[in-house]
Amino acid sequence: MPDKEPNNDQNQDQNQSSLVQKIQQLGQSSVPTAPDSNIHVLPIIGQIEGHIQLPPQNKTTKYEHLIPQIVAIEQNPKIEGVIVLLNTVGGDVEAGLALSEMIASISKPTVSIVLGGGHSIGIPIAVSTNYSFIVPTATMTIHPIRLTGLVIGVPQTFEYLDKMQERVIRFVTGHSNIKEEKFKELMFEKGNLTRDIGTNVVGRDAVEYGLIDAIGGVKEAMHKLSELISESNDRKMIQ
Repeated sequence: MPDKEPNNDQNQDQNQSSLVQKIQQLGQSSVPTAPDSNIHVLPIIGQIEGHIQLPPQNKTTKYEHLIPQIVAIEQNPKIEGVIVLLNTVGGDVEAGLALSEMIASISKPTVSIVLGGGHSIGIPIAVSTNYSFIVPTATMTIHPIRLTGLVIGVPQTFEYLDKMQERVIRFVTGHSNIKEEKFKELMFEKGNLTRDIGTNVVGRDAVEYGLIDAIGGVKEAMHKLSELISESNDRKMIQ
């Protein structure tokens, strides 16, 4: 009998510790639970962190955290579809492009939703899915690639930048309905952004330009993903 008392105390301490963690992380004592789902949600929030570690006060999505998640999604037979939630200011160009290529290469149906913002290198990620949505108030900033830090002022540097920019343009135009000429026009627009080159595109305009497929939020994205999953399962049955 005396042995059971410490175990009870230990369980109580663990429960209290778990409760404190939930309050600290989520601001509430209980976490909403959903039934086992065949859909995986992949959030891309804040700044996309790649080769350089950002300051601790920055809200970031770490490239190295997403890679194993995407591989696990592809390997897990229980996951039939993926929703990518975007509210990002952009970030590391190569990391963002690599994530876009990985999402585009997933064999399972994928849908993205741009919430708040899908700026800069967030644009290739937004269009990398099979179907994309944007909420009416969300914005997407299209601008040329820029470097921070020390830049060597030689022709090779500008050639490198130009080639990297072409990679982004090819990916976006290849995975959306926007024409290359229109995308470049928006990218190099003057006067739209204060002290910068580029364009800030709001929800409906992004759909009108063919950058994003449709206006919608969680409900529309879930409905579309369910359709794509059904179509995918039908194709498997035929094969």
